[in-house]
Amino acid sequence: MHATLTSVTQRIQQRSKARRALYEQRMQAQHRQGVHRGALDCGNLAHGFAACGASDKQQLKLMNAANLGIISSYNDMLSAHQPFERFPELIREAARALGSTAQFAGGVPAMCDGVTQGQPGMELSLFSRDNIARAAAIGLSHNMFDAALYLGVCDKIVPGLFIAAARFGHLPTVFVPAGPMPSGLPNKEKARVRQKFAEGKLGRAELLEAESASYHSPGTCTFYGTANSNQLMMEIMGLHLPGSSFVNPDTPLRDALTAFATERAVKNSEPAGSYLPFWRQIDERAIVNAMVGLLASGGSTNHTLHLVAMAAAAGITLNWDDFAELSKVVPSMMHVYPNGQADVNHFHAAGGMSVLIRELLGAGLLHGDIQTIMGTTFAESYTLEPFLDDGRLVWRDGPSESLDPEVLSSAAKPFSKSGGLVVMDGKLGRGVMKVSAVKQEFRVIEAPVRVFADQEALKHAFTAGELEHDFIAVVRFQGPRANGMPELHKLTPYLGSLLDRGFRVALITDGRMSGASGKVPAAIHMTPEAIDGGPLAKLRDGDMVRLDSIEGHLEVLVDEQEWASRECATVDLSAYHHGLGREMFAGFRQLVGGAEEGASTFGGFEAAEIGAKEAPRVAEPSL
Repeated sequence: MHATLTSVTQRIQQRSKARRALYEQRMQAQHRQGVHRGALDCGNLAHGFAACGASDKQQLKLMNAANLGIISSYNDMLSAHQPFERFPELIREAARALGSTAQFAGGVPAMCDGVTQGQPGMELSLFSRDNIARAAAIGLSHNMFDAALYLGVCDKIVPGLFIAAARFGHLPTVFVPAGPMPSGLPNKEKARVRQKFAEGKLGRAELLEAESASYHSPGTCTFYGTANSNQLMMEIMGLHLPGSSFVNPDTPLRDALTAFATERAVKNSEPAGSYLPFWRQIDERAIVNAMVGLLASGGSTNHTLHLVAMAAAAGITLNWDDFAELSKVVPSMMHVYPNGQADVNHFHAAGGMSVLIRELLGAGLLHGDIQTIMGTTFAESYTLEPFLDDGRLVWRDGPSESLDPEVLSSAAKPFSKSGGLVVMDGKLGRGVMKVSAVKQEFRVIEAPVRVFADQEALKHAFTAGELEHDFIAVVRFQGPRANGMPELHKLTPYLGSLLDRGFRVALITDGRMSGASGKVPAAIHMTPEAIDGGPLAKLRDGDMVRLDSIEGHLEVLVDEQEWASRECATVDLSAYHHGLGREMFAGFRQLVGGAEEGASTFGGFEAAEIGAKEAPRVAEPSL
């Protein structure tokens, strides 16, 4: 075991000791109170199966067979979730074949950041994560279930489902993916067309044609953003079946995996005699595995928020220093867009998860002893791959090495020796920066700032030709309390174009960037946010700032006395708080914690009750 992996894990365990103990105590209490319909009165139970067919109803009257609760993010507008339309019936049939039952417990909302980028709906995106967790909790609150299957893929959906799974941690849990769409327009060409459009050199018709060729069928988008980072992390925590994350939708293998996921949920249930609840499976070691997988793959920066919130729901306290320390020793092993030109289908064909996991286990960078939904330890099963043999699902050893070293490298010969995530700290506060796709010559930038209130202001300045020079863009009042912390991906073509013209440009913001952002150096998630009097609120146009992602420093080069005497800028945000439902999330903006605490509206779960002693950075409101 790598020494840094051990020390970070132990530090998280020690920091979380009291919080985790209280969580485990509560999960045990939930189990004792009854994990399924056996705890219900007859009237409750009759309501719970009134709509079922005769055979399912008879089975549900028996208390020695498992009943599975299905929580799904299905909708038929979004490509990633449309394949889930068929899954409930597949699951019900597989459960019946085992003498068990499955019921659709509830649907959760699923919004797509690709649709809402740069639109008012994006200001609900981050909050949708906690809304999804609440919706899943409502579905499972009927207490009819012996295990739960969570059907989700994209950005906020899987983190929200994970939070719900943690709070229903007495239930065995299986996450069921839908898979990526087949490859479309190459990512390099898509990025070229977007940049040409931003420069006014192509029209909307050409842009729409390119986008439609990129996003063209059911399944997850194929770039390596937050959605596919989700899938990798679920597998590397042992919550997906081995090798299942990147199998395309609507294929015989995908259907066979869905049926087998159902079988594992049944077998892990208490009626089956091998009870494996979520809380026993997911602990500090599993969370560290997720962090390592994220770093090794060059995954989405959004997970410096989501993983913190997900871990908190399981009684575990993370902070950004944990990510940064692991990043120094975890090699970068995937070149998938935006870190390269390949997509996740190429990664899967190159050996995918089995090769990545084999390499990380061999380097001592994963906890191979965690429990998994397979009923085995992680090291025993997660270098296997699924195949169909005459229609029967079988598992074989995955490749011993990458089949395409340009897409998937080895731990011994990585694309980079570090995971590419840096914590930025200094007079402007704390933030994070993903450097895996940033060229070395742009890792340190010293330039005057240009302050913007939002993305549109930067766009107008670009169009007017005002940005033809070296500068650092500061887009502030974009944090969770200000306007829900939208992704600012709309900035990428403009800043990328300036970078390509030879200007030294960078971004600093208390907002987010897309999980697909890459080549522009960007210090994001800055905390404290500007609306709370964070240092970004003191900046003025022309202030010199030094962004050093090599050392992790973010400094403003202004006279100390002048800086101390400056008033914080204020802004009228009322226009961002109404329309398209944003007024209904006013309570979320009031409850939400800071970025390093996961931008969560849940307060802190057990941490709030024990005085948050494990989380000295946290100033969380209690529920």
